[in-house]
Amino acid sequence: MKRILILDGMWNKSLAAVRSFGRRGFYVAAGERTRLAAAIFSKYCSRRWVYASPGVSPVDFLNDLETELKAGKYDVVFPMEFSTQILLTDVANRQRIERHTRLPFADADLAKKGNDKACVMQYARERGIDVPTTYVVSDIEQITMIAKEVAYPILIKPRNSSGSRGIVFVKEREELLTSYLKVHKEYPFPIIQEYIPDGGEVYGVGLLFNFQSEIRASFVYKRLRSHPVRGGPSTLRESVKREDIREIAGSFMKSLRWTGVAHVEFKIDPRDRKPKLLEVNPRFWGSLQLAIESGVDFPFLLYKMAMEGDIEPVMDYNVGVRCRWLIPGDLLHFIKNPERLRLKPSFFDFKTKDDIISLSDPMPVIGRISSVLAFLYDKEMKNLLHG
Repeated sequence: MKRILILDGMWNKSLAAVRSFGRRGFYVAAGERTRLAAAIFSKYCSRRWVYASPGVSPVDFLNDLETELKAGKYDVVFPMEFSTQILLTDVANRQRIERHTRLPFADADLAKKGNDKACVMQYARERGIDVPTTYVVSDIEQITMIAKEVAYPILIKPRNSSGSRGIVFVKEREELLTSYLKVHKEYPFPIIQEYIPDGGEVYGVGLLFNFQSEIRASFVYKRLRSHPVRGGPSTLRESVKREDIREIAGSFMKSLRWTGVAHVEFKIDPRDRKPKLLEVNPRFWGSLQLAIESGVDFPFLLYKMAMEGDIEPVMDYNVGVRCRWLIPGDLLHFIKNPERLRLKPSFFDFKTKDDIISLSDPMPVIGRISSVLAFLYDKEMKNLLHG
């Protein structure tokens, strides 16, 4: 039987991978640093495994993982979160892990560059790709000069973070220094970036590259809702065709000599209708279930590539498919959006697919609700939300 090990079982994308492999008849093991994780509650999870925290005790985690790999004889291991991925793909650690299994992800040094918003913005500009005007700060004294130059409102963004963590919206010059120092305290030397005005659509592009950095799968979706409302992880999204955006994302990641999966985000600037590259996620992304529902099963394709060396390209998929993250993402959007009763599509349209809710596999809903306990009592879990 084919055997797969999924790490970071807390997240929706991990649940998507567990279900994808389980429905194909795989033996699926899922792990997390707590049992209160949605993926571990899935009926497709054959083994539920709790390991030492990669963030707090990386040495113990690696020891736990090596023991599990020796015993489980897994074909492939999937680290689903960036922090776990770069720990495993560090040169020394990769050699240790690959004695027991396959790890088809970009090396840590390259992934770190892809996760650094300042590096991504500079690299994109050098290649003629449109990006928001971005200021990279190396000395706090620069803030006074930047405050006079920028057009407000602007965003302060950590160089390395995911979702909306650490992002601050600044409306006026007088707020910039205080806001910057507050973010700087948690995330040293964040970038200052032009805010692309409301009214432009946000698109995400999922990509898979083989070991020669040739594109093997692609998928584009449009964000319909998010939490926080102004900008954050998508809570409702729809599969679309945007060949122009797919081409920009694909050529950009290829120029990095990318291997494995990646996600690139764009926003259409309503002033000139051009797509502006916002960020790269050098890992599996949160809305992974939508790609699978639309016909591009990235987890399985990555597994197949790891086992066979290469795969045939998968570029076609169903458009108009919608998938949402109801609990708690879209629910929070509904609560906090003053236009909640005029949302299009309606919040009360329950015909859409869902990241977690499934009549054939209902227990992950309990896992997601239970995981709230981890975020309430566990300091490290709180940091995942706030830092």
